[in-house]
Amino acid sequence: MTDNRPIGVFDSGIGGLTVLREIWKAVPGENTIYFGDNSRSPYGTKSRSTIIRYSLQNMKFLESKNVKMIVIACNTASAYAFEELKNRAGVPVVEVVTPGADVACRATKNGRIGIIATKGTISTGVYKKAVEKRAEELGMKDIEIFQQACPLFVSLAEEGWWDTEVTRLTAEEYLKPLKEAGVDTLVMACTHYPLLSKVIKEIMGDDVVIINTGEATAKFVKDLLSREGTSSEGNINPVREFYTSDEPELFEQVAAPFLGEGLPSGTKHFSTDRYEVTI
Repeated sequence: MTDNRPIGVFDSGIGGLTVLREIWKAVPGENTIYFGDNSRSPYGTKSRSTIIRYSLQNMKFLESKNVKMIVIACNTASAYAFEELKNRAGVPVVEVVTPGADVACRATKNGRIGIIATKGTISTGVYKKAVEKRAEELGMKDIEIFQQACPLFVSLAEEGWWDTEVTRLTAEEYLKPLKEAGVDTLVMACTHYPLLSKVIKEIMGDDVVIINTGEATAKFVKDLLSREGTSSEGNINPVREFYTSDEPELFEQVAAPFLGEGLPSGTKHFSTDRYEVTI
């Protein structure tokens, strides 16, 4: 059975494009719709109720596009709004936290797992809790989790400074405590961080497994499509649509380095705040 409905992906801005890129790799024949809520970004500085409201509005927009699945490609929205969306959406909802936690637990050999993220994500403790829960489910004992906020990484990624001396010096400072802690697995718990993965890998060393949560999420999406029987089979010309709540031209200028290949293009403006939701 072939289901050509698109996969809907939303984020507070452009970071989720790294998740979208991994989804394209994992399921290249799938049609996709991406919504970046740039005009209301960042979500990390907003209250829990506001993040849930924004996420529900984004969900309504994607459902209006007849998507077959919704991917929350935003760590903050995943942390605060996943359960609400899962309970209200008429299609499966995937978040970016649990898949990364699962891969990290399966990858570690010494039980020392590092987590790097924004200050907002670290403060929620959502990844730490997810790793602890998954470790318990797998019967793992003596797991130690070391968290490190790396707030400047987002700005460096958006500036395109992915492999510069400034980036290297900043990363060395941020990652020093994790190296000293002897972690053998490191979760990049922010969708911007994969753009800096080359520097991060070089600093952490070959013995440390770097977890890209986008890759883990994309694999989860692929497996879910297979289980649900909703894969788009044999589609050689997938449709890739982009929407933003800010200026489309500005969105494309900032987003292009995240995707390459001259993408995104044909981005349209849409404000999801027109949707009324109750929390």
